Amino acid sequence: MKNPYEITRHEIIYEGRVFTIVRDEVRHESGYASVREVVEHLGGAVIAAVHENGDVLLIRQFRYPVAGEILELPAGKLGEGEDPLECAKRELREETGCRADRWEKLTAMLTTPGFCSEVLHIFLARELHDGEQALEEGEESIAVLRVPMHEALAMCADGRIRDGKTITGLALAAMRVGPFSIP
Repeated sequence: MKNPYEITRHEIIYEGRVFTIVRDEVRHESGYASVREVVEHLGGAVIAAVHENGDVLLIRQFRYPVAGEILELPAGKLGEGEDPLECAKRELREETGCRADRWEKLTAMLTTPGFCSEVLHIFLARELHDGEQALEEGEESIAVLRVPMHEALAMCADGRIRDGKTITGLALAAMRVGPFSIP
């Protein structure tokens, strides 16, 4: 679909370590003028790391914006120009200590396309090898949990897991590795 908007004014409102906020004045091809505020984000990689017995790795960590601990899949922000698979491998190793011999891209999802450009690349990691975490500064609160897939899915259904990328990643991974898998 062709972009129906022409940018008449572009302004960077905020430029931070994680994202940039821009304000664009636009004119729609119909003549309607409006303002679009966009959070520009480099995106990230999410990893559904599944052991041979069907256990999945989750992390529990404190998330400042929601003022509490949440359960989620390992994930991290892409660096400028970084390959999403390389980011996934790095984040799995840093946050859980694990390495994987087998990788499969499950999807690339838009997190909040109404105002944000973030794309999360979700991977399935299998044939796991345990190792030592290599947490970055500020990640000291991360704890690794090994949870049966059916329990992780139940946690999504009953609200113990509320993170969107984790719910999506677990559902897609379960379709690949579960008894109800799809090709």
